Amino acid sequence: MILIADSGSTKTHWALLHENKVRAEIRSQGINPFFQDNERIRQIVKMELAYPLRSQGTEPEQLTEIHFYGAGLRDEMKGRVVDVLQRIFPNAAIEAQADLLAAARALCGHDEGIACILGTGSNSGLYDGTHIVANIPPLGYILGDEGSGAVLGKLFLGSLLKGLIPNDVKEEYLSDTGESVADIIDKVYRQPLPNRYLAHAAKFIHRHIERPELHQLVVDNFRAFLQRNVAQYQRPDLAVNAVGSIALYFKDQWHEALDMERLIPGTILQAPIQGLVNYHLG
Repeated sequence: MILIADSGSTKTHWALLHENKVRAEIRSQGINPFFQDNERIRQIVKMELAYPLRSQGTEPEQLTEIHFYGAGLRDEMKGRVVDVLQRIFPNAAIEAQADLLAAARALCGHDEGIACILGTGSNSGLYDGTHIVANIPPLGYILGDEGSGAVLGKLFLGSLLKGLIPNDVKEEYLSDTGESVADIIDKVYRQPLPNRYLAHAAKFIHRHIERPELHQLVVDNFRAFLQRNVAQYQRPDLAVNAVGSIALYFKDQWHEALDMERLIPGTILQAPIQGLVNYHLG
């Protein structure tokens, strides 16, 4: 029995594989060792994963492999995740990897390619079919994260408040959100998690993507991502694949940006779990 986990900061999607089929899917809280100690991670895994598995007829001792993929999972954190899982699933061979490798395995399988993450944040890597062999650091939404929802929101709101987007769009946005200009400034500069707040503007942009100004904003954001990140891999012969809601919802603008940068479009997935299932079953 094989267990696969795709974990973000807010939720984890678990898939149990047995006899080349998905036997169960479970969702739990997100697991992030940067914010959670070992005891908190153990509680989540035990209460929200192990117990539901047992109620469905699978004992922890039956698992033979666990592949855990976590957002922002740095090398020094992987051992902690493995240790917690090993204590609950004693007979399983366990690996813990970062979400970029999850994206690469889900998008490219065992083939060489370029894998991108385009969600609230962004990332990219050159994948040789087994490992990430090159990675331009994303640097977050202040210094980098081009192509992401957070940067798209930053560009949109900055243009909105500087009068670079038509006033009717501004008035509709403020009406829809119930916010004032002062509210926007407060949420960006004084409230926690401004990157998530900025990324939320992507929903409004998507609903009004027929507006030329918003269409161009999305294309330019993607082109900046491709120019400042993907181009540095110097592999125009490889398809550029992407996982994440921003890539999926703005797929037409993504393909337009790829075409303008003379790059090859690849696969787009909203989430990596199905691709990871195929990878580990293959």
